[in-house]
Amino acid sequence: MSTILTRRSVLAGTGALVLFFSLSATRAWSETAKSDALPKFLPGSLAGTPRLDAWIHIDARGAITILTGKAELGQGLKTALLQIAAEELKVDFGALKLITADTSLTADEGYTAASHSIQDSGTAIRNAAAQVREILIGEAAERLKIDRVTLRAENGVVVGAGGIRIPYGELVRDELLQVDAAPTSKLTATADFTVMNRPVKRIDIPAKVTGGAAYVQDMRLPGMLHGRVVRPPSPGATLERIDSLEIEHMAGVVKIIRNASFVAVVAEQEWTAIQAMRLLATNATWRETPTLPDQTHLASALMALPSEDTVILEQGHSGEAGHAVEAIFTRPYLAHGSIGPSCAIAQTKDGSMTIWTHTQGVFPLRNAIAEMLRLPQDTVRCIHVEGAGCYGHNGADDVAADAALLAAALPGRAVRVQWMREQEHSWEPFGPGMVTKVRAAVGRDGTIVDWHHEVWSQSHMMRPGPAGALLAAREILDPFPPAPPVALPQPEGGGDRNAIPLYKLPNARVVSHFLPEMPLRGSSMRSLGGYLNVVAIESTMDDLASAAGQDPVAFRLRHLDNPRGRAVIERAAEEFGWQARPKLPKGGGYGFAFAQYKNLEAYCAIALEIGVDNQTGHVRIERVTAAVDTGEVVNPNGVRNQIEGGIVQSASWTLFERVTFDRTRITSIDWSAYPIMRFASVPRSIDVHIIDQPGAPFLGVAEAAQGPTGAALVNAIRDAIGQRLHDLPLTADRIRTAINAA
Repeated sequence: MSTILTRRSVLAGTGALVLFFSLSATRAWSETAKSDALPKFLPGSLAGTPRLDAWIHIDARGAITILTGKAELGQGLKTALLQIAAEELKVDFGALKLITADTSLTADEGYTAASHSIQDSGTAIRNAAAQVREILIGEAAERLKIDRVTLRAENGVVVGAGGIRIPYGELVRDELLQVDAAPTSKLTATADFTVMNRPVKRIDIPAKVTGGAAYVQDMRLPGMLHGRVVRPPSPGATLERIDSLEIEHMAGVVKIIRNASFVAVVAEQEWTAIQAMRLLATNATWRETPTLPDQTHLASALMALPSEDTVILEQGHSGEAGHAVEAIFTRPYLAHGSIGPSCAIAQTKDGSMTIWTHTQGVFPLRNAIAEMLRLPQDTVRCIHVEGAGCYGHNGADDVAADAALLAAALPGRAVRVQWMREQEHSWEPFGPGMVTKVRAAVGRDGTIVDWHHEVWSQSHMMRPGPAGALLAAREILDPFPPAPPVALPQPEGGGDRNAIPLYKLPNARVVSHFLPEMPLRGSSMRSLGGYLNVVAIESTMDDLASAAGQDPVAFRLRHLDNPRGRAVIERAAEEFGWQARPKLPKGGGYGFAFAQYKNLEAYCAIALEIGVDNQTGHVRIERVTAAVDTGEVVNPNGVRNQIEGGIVQSASWTLFERVTFDRTRITSIDWSAYPIMRFASVPRSIDVHIIDQPGAPFLGVAEAAQGPTGAALVNAIRDAIGQRLHDLPLTADRIRTAINAA
């Protein structure tokens, strides 16, 4: 690991220029934005902390460090942020260093979630870097007593006529940026880009593909111990008795830790810790109660729960007459299925604790762990290190809490804790099960005359902040109560994310039924409720098009005014060859779908072709064509990576994935019981076409493909077998059963 910096050491650097910006969800505006009347607010994340005091560090030698409170989760964030900074600072990409989420060094940017990193943090860094560049040019002009328009920035140097060359390091001084961020910055025009909108190779990939130290799972600290936790066998189980005497005397075992129902072992070697954990589990007696719903009737169970109802759209008079279609769509609980089980390292030293974690929110986790351990927040430090799998709230925060409890019991020694596979599959917070009900109608003129959409979902936001969000905090002697459920409000929403269609609907009503009760522990998973809501909306659009005797793509365009939405639909259809698509043999099917993620971020349209084996029900995805508009493009390969990955993950959810359980325990505790897409089922080709928007604000792209892919695949299966299936996943067994019943 590289040397750990502290805020004090960063700020103490002689002759250093430092900028700091906190994050918010404010939209970015700049001199290159397409608006004549710019509002008087700060761009991106600058609105939260306008004072310029710690995000870009330039020392007296000219070395530049970029700091961000966002985390690399495999989305290519590090590379993109460095591209943005390099472009506006006018320095070589390879000359920059980056520090990501660290409670002792970076801004509190909340969670790295909701596709906001480039949209908010990237916007802030871009404007900050542009301001720094102009401040440095101004400083050079002041020193030289010449007009600043005769100077420019180039390769980390301010240059001008007559051989003027002043390196950035010679210009910095502590008081240079004792000002607030400006509402606008002199941003580089798209036509002048030399680093942005280029396929720069990702800096995080080499170690990941060569077996290097890429993840927190790979970290090894001097004198490090290994811990394993004995998790309860089921939700709500309490420990009645455990015999640990034999394990305490095992060679290599350092300590057995029991705190009420929290039980763990710490050993010198990892394998010893695993063996001891297995023995402890065998010697434990638990009291269990059947608290889980009936999986075979999950939709009914969810719809019967008490709900807090909110009408999130009401226009016209819902219930207008026409040719109606109606359906209920269901989504099971989904696991993140992280390939690497969650892992963290914690160490207590000199009265302070440091935790290396792949959490998506170092500051909220710091606060939760400090509360759990009853420590002052400033004595706990969380440092983000990448983890092998995430895209949502998985076990990262819980395993960090486990490691913190063990490190507190063994001051001075670093303790590494990694979950076992069955623990990851059983105890991570799942993507919630959901139900949607849609009734819509078309009139005689072939347009939609009525739309009624309802969605039932528990909270998709149970991340740490309060200690009760952590498993270990609920298991200790003086337990913290589970955190209260959070209903994320519109316009972004949670379970009701993307429940409001982007289409023209003269009469529409959309109702969100928020379920405060949590039948299973759930939280954030990529796209939240957007996945099922888009599947339901886009399936209904296909069914309405069929009822009206219209082509599905033409029907969507007929009901869409949004020009950027229309452009991605038209581009996807054109590149796929939708109008000229040949008739497929029996079992072949085409599907199409569109959405703007959250109706706020990137636009994405998907067209695909499948083949269904009528004997087995197996789906073969032949080809996928995607069109995406994510505003100004930082790295086109990064955009393609996100869309391609989203297509594969969404297809896996749609065809294979489902958490299973009986009335007491989770039963999908390994890969055989929780299958994910294997290489044999990956689409045979994926083509991603980017619609660039020079000068436009960044739009989050990481979750844009989830809903459209699932919907296009569901529509293609209907096209292939002639029947609409509504209960996800559309497994081979379900498809074969539908074919045989026809």
